[in-house]
Amino acid sequence: MEASSSGSSISAVTGKAKTHQPEGREDLQVNRLETQIWIKPDIQKTDVDFSEILNAIQEIAKDVNIFFDELEGVNSPSKDDDSLLHHGNLTSTSDDASRLEVVGEEVPDKNKANGLYFRDGKCRIDYILVYRKSNPQTEKREVFERNIRAEGLQMEKESSLTNSDIIFVKLHAPWEVLGKYAELMNVRMPFRPFNPFNAGAPCILVRCCFLNGHFIEINGRSRRSRRKIYYLHRRYKFMNRIEKQISRFRGWLPRKPMKLDKETLPDLEENDCYTAPFSQQRIHHFIIHNKDTFFNNATRSRIVHHILQRVKYEEGKNKIGLNRLLSNGSYEAAFPLHEGSYRSKNSIRTHGAENHRHLLYECWASWGVWYKYQPLDLVRRYFGEKIGLYFAWLGWYTGMLFPAAFIGLFVFLYGVTTLNHCQVSKEVCQATDIIMCPICDKYCPFMRLSDSCVYAKVTHLFDNGATVFFAVFMAVWATVFLEFWKRRRAVIAYDWDLIDWEEEEEEIRPQFEAKYSKKERMNPISGKPEPYQAFADKCSRLIVSASGIFFMICVVIAAVFGIVIYRVVTVSTFAAFKWALIRNNSQVATTGTAVCINFCIIMLLNVLYEKVALFLTNLEQPRTESEWENSFTLKMFLFQFVNLNSSTFYIAFFLGRFTGHPGAYLRLINRWRLEECHPSGCLIDLCMQMGIIMVLKQTWNNFMELGYPLIQNWWTRRKLRQEYGTQRKTSFPQWEKDYNLQPMNAYGLFDEYLEMILQFGFTTIFVAAFPLAPLLALLNNIIEIRLDAYKFVTQWRRPLASRAKDIGIWYGILEGIGILSVITNAFVIAVTSDFIPRLVYAYKYGPCAGQGEAGQKCMVGYVNASLSVFLVSDFENRSEPTSNGSEFSGSPLKYCRYRDYRDPPHSPVPYGYTLQFWHVLAARLAFIIVFEHLVFCIKHLISYLIPDLPKDLRDRMRREKYLIQEMMYEAELERLQKERKERKKNGKSYHNEWP
Repeated sequence: MEASSSGSSISAVTGKAKTHQPEGREDLQVNRLETQIWIKPDIQKTDVDFSEILNAIQEIAKDVNIFFDELEGVNSPSKDDDSLLHHGNLTSTSDDASRLEVVGEEVPDKNKANGLYFRDGKCRIDYILVYRKSNPQTEKREVFERNIRAEGLQMEKESSLTNSDIIFVKLHAPWEVLGKYAELMNVRMPFRPFNPFNAGAPCILVRCCFLNGHFIEINGRSRRSRRKIYYLHRRYKFMNRIEKQISRFRGWLPRKPMKLDKETLPDLEENDCYTAPFSQQRIHHFIIHNKDTFFNNATRSRIVHHILQRVKYEEGKNKIGLNRLLSNGSYEAAFPLHEGSYRSKNSIRTHGAENHRHLLYECWASWGVWYKYQPLDLVRRYFGEKIGLYFAWLGWYTGMLFPAAFIGLFVFLYGVTTLNHCQVSKEVCQATDIIMCPICDKYCPFMRLSDSCVYAKVTHLFDNGATVFFAVFMAVWATVFLEFWKRRRAVIAYDWDLIDWEEEEEEIRPQFEAKYSKKERMNPISGKPEPYQAFADKCSRLIVSASGIFFMICVVIAAVFGIVIYRVVTVSTFAAFKWALIRNNSQVATTGTAVCINFCIIMLLNVLYEKVALFLTNLEQPRTESEWENSFTLKMFLFQFVNLNSSTFYIAFFLGRFTGHPGAYLRLINRWRLEECHPSGCLIDLCMQMGIIMVLKQTWNNFMELGYPLIQNWWTRRKLRQEYGTQRKTSFPQWEKDYNLQPMNAYGLFDEYLEMILQFGFTTIFVAAFPLAPLLALLNNIIEIRLDAYKFVTQWRRPLASRAKDIGIWYGILEGIGILSVITNAFVIAVTSDFIPRLVYAYKYGPCAGQGEAGQKCMVGYVNASLSVFLVSDFENRSEPTSNGSEFSGSPLKYCRYRDYRDPPHSPVPYGYTLQFWHVLAARLAFIIVFEHLVFCIKHLISYLIPDLPKDLRDRMRREKYLIQEMMYEAELERLQKERKERKKNGKSYHNEWP
């Protein structure tokens, strides 16, 4: 349409838009002013010359390039806009998950073949129910299915190709049913554009911006949706020059390697459009190109599931819902269908994606894209907001681990580079004349201190001058991670239209209804009578449940006690072993085997804890499913956290602390001598414990998450190949293929969250003793994201798309772990490591005492000052070693050394504590208090300074609310004007207005 051929009328409408941000980036201040201009023919001519606009575009094209570069950096690779569509292969507004529709009669034939439609090839399958004909619950199913038809759902049954006893019930929701329940469920859908003129005129949307005072058209094309609008702050020439130089430098670098290929992502139009709760009365306000594809597959399945949860199967107020039929065995399974195969013979780059499942596999679940951002919008659209939020949180956590892993690796490398300059390690390695007392009864020999040279060097790698800084950093990091996640969650909630979403009034659990159906009271929200649990009954059940939790924690402590006894007994056994390698490294062998046995006990007790937690939760009789889920989650986390970390707490804070001294050892049951630390310290034992447990636990979890479903699905496919052959298996309909997949975990995302939360605890609680923990967690999470994605896309049935605003109770657990990590790291530095004793020696007892220095030269003599002297003849009979130590000097030893601050045997108070001991103890207590208060102050200051909601997001939300009100008002006014014109045209006049 040429501007000169007819008159034109121009109207500008401005608004705000959501800025999509890549994972790991937050609060990008990207604003753009965008003016939308509708040009309508046959209206009074204006003085606008479009040739001048085009000339202005050409003159300042270079400046616009900078603008486009920034926009490209802002648009998240995990988001989907109209430019990400593979041209010619995928539709931009349909969620049909198929290629371009084929005209004519070929479409139904193709739909029949792919197993996603009814036999007619027109009605799409929205939900699948599975039952066995041999099941006796026939009457309940018949009533249930009759009521399903009464609700308007269409139904079709199909026998299984592999087992004639299995029946598949295919459900389809027509447009009328979808519209009715979408309005009841407040499903938000994209808003249609507003034309300020009459609706009969064609509408061209010209997108423009103001840059440095110039009016610039960015692109002019027909638009079918009301896009959201950005604002761009006024730029200055100096900043433009800097950005030009930066963009020129970036031209030499790889072009955004972590972003997904734009041509492979479909256009998820509703993510860029204004949305509003669907209303049938205002249906003309919404963008409806095709009623069959207006609601995407996940939304359709959610609506059908909503209906099934409210359909009766028997007379009685409690005989309602699909969940009860699944629990009593009337139906064997219920699930929505995947959108076809996740594999294709053709390349996605040349032929496009076959469906969204195929697209997710290629762009998300494939190992070849492990370094790229996640397509979160596509994950949310296919699996729902609840699963999308889990992967958003996991991606955010993984991204935040990068700085923690880098700093932890730096601390480790700092220990490596300063190893040759460490005075303490030098003295240990050169102490060939210092003979240490045996570390166990009888069979353990005397040993030179220099024999622990290797362990002293390894300890320095983790316990060096940067350890305290790293502990403070990780405490602050945990707070920053949680605070910025709240901001990130707010942005995601805004992008996914979850800000104003509220959970529906939950249904009462059937078990609760059956237990308390005789006693009722009025629900203050719904105004209907419902079962009621008396306060006394609830308190008594909570007390019994708390007692059960306490008992299971005692079981964990008993298991730790057993590990302690094992360590005490096996030290002597390994010391008398015939193999020299084990005999010379008896303590390391004891620690390593104890950790492996502890891991096996942990895994066995986890199975027991799950059953106990399930029993205790059911004993409490929670009222709703969310209350049940929160109670079960808290118990399982508490059990597994204590089970996983109890041995680590013992090694960190109790090992070698209460052993007594030679000649007066403390013993268990007056029999077994408590285990001592290695001459180089207890930190090496803690590092081994954390490293082995962390690696083994993550490896086992990854195997169980992916390996177990893979083996089960492989066995199912093997049986099908043996019975029906390969050709027959490929011809199975989609519902048959999905039925042979593994169902999602009965507890939903519980196992995935629990694994990551326990890892977060390992990463923060004892990170001062093991700085490489964030690095191991980062490597595991990079694999974990793709493992979980592969599992969801290929190995599991498609879960129901559920909505959620946040990660639920897990956020409170993360905050609790963050607080606990401050306390534990303070005690690890003060008690477990030698940081405080070295500091006290440097400032009070070393060569630099009173000079205010604490360098390596001030540590000369520290090893000798930290060892006490023991008279060998003072050994107890049951502790006296079999060797007299003559192999060291040719004559029996008179004295040996041990780690402690005690007086020599010939002092007025033999083996009493020295003044240095009390100085070290006071310094440790002071450090704990100062460290905790300082870190907590920093944490609270950061929490106060970082608002939960970004300011630009708050402004955009207010702006959008205002614009939506304006759009609805103008659209309604447009409709009324159109109706009035039609009445006038038909010659009818109604006087409904006041005179």
